[in-house]
Formats: sequence, structure tokens, C-alpha cells
Amino acid sequence: MAWNEPGNNGNDNDPWGGGRRGGDQGPPDIDEVIRNLTKKFNNLFGGSGSGGSSNSGGSPSTPGGISGGLIAGLVVVVVVIWGFMGFYIVDAAEQGVVLRFGKVLDTTPQPGLHWNPPLIDEVNLVNVSELNAKTYENRAMLTTDENIIDIEVTVQYLIQDPIKYVIAVQNPERSLDNAAESAIRHVVGGNTMEQILTTGRDRVAADVAERLQDYMDVYNTGIFVSQINVVDAQPPDGVRAAFDDVIRAREDEQRAQNQAQQYANRVIPEARGEAQRQIEQANAYKEEVIARAEGDASRFDQLLFEYEKAPAVTRQRLYIDSLQDVFTASSKIMIDVEGGNNMLYVPLDKILEQSGSSTARPRSSSEWQDLADQIAPYLQGPSSANAVDRARLNGGRGGRP
Repeated sequence: MAWNEPGNNGNDNDPWGGGRRGGDQGPPDIDEVIRNLTKKFNNLFGGSGSGGSSNSGGSPSTPGGISGGLIAGLVVVVVVIWGFMGFYIVDAAEQGVVLRFGKVLDTTPQPGLHWNPPLIDEVNLVNVSELNAKTYENRAMLTTDENIIDIEVTVQYLIQDPIKYVIAVQNPERSLDNAAESAIRHVVGGNTMEQILTTGRDRVAADVAERLQDYMDVYNTGIFVSQINVVDAQPPDGVRAAFDDVIRAREDEQRAQNQAQQYANRVIPEARGEAQRQIEQANAYKEEVIARAEGDASRFDQLLFEYEKAPAVTRQRLYIDSLQDVFTASSKIMIDVEGGNNMLYVPLDKILEQSGSSTARPRSSSEWQDLADQIAPYLQGPSSANAVDRARLNGGRGGRP
């Protein structure tokens, strides 16, 4: 039997308290449903019920004039919101620091979804994997040689200890800024302008990193300084042109030194090679002279041995060999003539020049015959024919007697 048929529940009322509806099949009244729910909440939390006083809308209320159902609804909403506020997500690159009434909990939330009671626990998520970077532009900094310089430095850092980063220092980023400013000024003040502008940048960066890390350790910020880069270092704008001239002059000096070193690298090995060659030649000459002297000494010893056995024969042989060596290189002919002069000198070289012949070309027998005929008138005595024959013979042997 349907709920709205007569006799169903004794009073022909629907279960929503809407009274007799007869054959009406429409939906229940929304206002009536709200009033019934409000009445039930009032009875649950100690309200006056149906016999109590009512407000202008006819719904029960608390003595203060605020509906008890409204309060209960607000409480439920607040509890639901409070519960949802306790959910948080920890990324893989993050670490969570949980404070319960200001005290750090020993448990470290792992990556994923977590819940902690809000207003009781405070959760701080710190990214420990991200490499952070900050750039500091410092103007008009004084160097140790009393020059002014503008420098730009980049600081790269990681959050190494999230608990110190959250607890030890109220504002670690501001502490990093102040410490970086102090470290840069201290290091720049201990170096000359030339070092900072040219070859000393790496050293400046290393000194700044070391000093800044000391500051971070003393402050317990939990920050690890990964790297320091000197991005730019320039003199002030007013004197930049003069410093550019100085840099160009220094580059010219370096180029001249490089050229001189290149020339020295080319010349010195050549000179050393030439010196070594002369030394080798001198050693070779020394060995040659020694060997020749030893050979001459050995030949003289052998000759002396032969001379002691036959002095006259050896002396005659030495005399003949000496004359042969002398006359072999001579272009003149000496002829022994009987009677009158003992020796006749024939200027063979002059005769050859007059005949237009070259001494370098060997002569034939007919040419020597003609030459003998030319010198025949110079010979006297009965042995002239023999002398001519000897001259022909000597000429055929190249001028040797």
C-alpha cells in the first residue's frame, strides 16, 4: 500500500509531516522538510521543541536568538574544513619539517600524501634538490690598491639541512644576502684591480665561496654554497676608457713576448744543432788527424826498418819518389844536357798557351812529336837527339822525367 493512500498510517499523513494530501501525488513541501529537520536538531541539542517560543518565521531558536541547528551546521562545516586543511603532498624533491606546538618532530614525511592536524602541527616543505641562484651587483667597491671597481657575482646554493633552514634563522634568504655582500666586499678589498680584471677572477670566486660558506655555517642556516661565478668586473664608467687602453697595452706586451718566445724556440734549436754539428766535425777531424799521424808513424817505423837493412837503396828510392811527386804536379820540363849547361829548362806551359791548347785535355802522340820538334833547336851537343827523345818520352808520360 502506498504511503499516501487512506488508512496507511492512521491519520492519512505522509511521513514528511505534510498533513492530509488527499490524492495529491506531488513532491513534499521543502519548507516543511526544513522545519522538521530544524526541530530535530533543536531537540538533539536541548532546544525548546514545539511547545517553546517561536520567532517570526515560526522556527524554534535558542534563548540568544540564534538557531541551534545553524550552530550545529556551522560546527560540522568547520570540522570538515579543519580536516581537509590537514592534507598535504610532499614532492620527491622536497623534505617536510613538522612542528607540533613549536617542537620539531623526529619523523620526516616521505614523498606522497600525508595528513597532520591543522593548528596543532605546522608543516614546512623545503626543496632540497633545486639549485638556487642569486645575482649581486656591487658598485663602487674599493680594492687594496685604492682603485674603485664595479663587480657582479652570481651565487649558486642548495638547502642542505631543512631543519636548520626552518628553525635556526628567521629569514635565511636575507642572511644569505647580507653574508654574500660582506664576503664580496672583503675579498675585493684584499685584491688589486689588475688581479680582479684579468687573471685573478677564479681566485676571487674561490675566496668568496669559502668565506660565504663559513658565514652560513656560523649562522646555522643549513645552506650549502655550491659555486660562485664572477660574471663581470669593470672599472667605473668615468675611467673605463683609460683602463681599456691599459688592457690593450698589456695585450700588446703579451703578444710581443709570445713572438719573441716563438723566435727563440725556432733559433735556439737551430743554434744547438749547428753547435752539435761543429762538435761532431771537430771530433771527426781529431780522429782523422790522430789516425793519419798514427799511420805516418807506423809507415815511418816500417821505412826505418827497411832503411836499416839497406840504407843506400832506400835513400835512392826515397829521392826518386820525392822527385816524382814534385814533377808530377809541374807543367815544366827539365832536360839533362851533356856539355855546357847541366840542366835545360823548357817552359812547357808557355808553349802550350801559345799553341792554344788546354792542359786539361790529354795530348796524343803526334802532338807530343810536334812539341819535341819545337824544342829541338834549344838543345845543343851530340846528345840532342837523345834529349829530344827523352822530351818526347817525358811528354808522353805527362811531364815526368
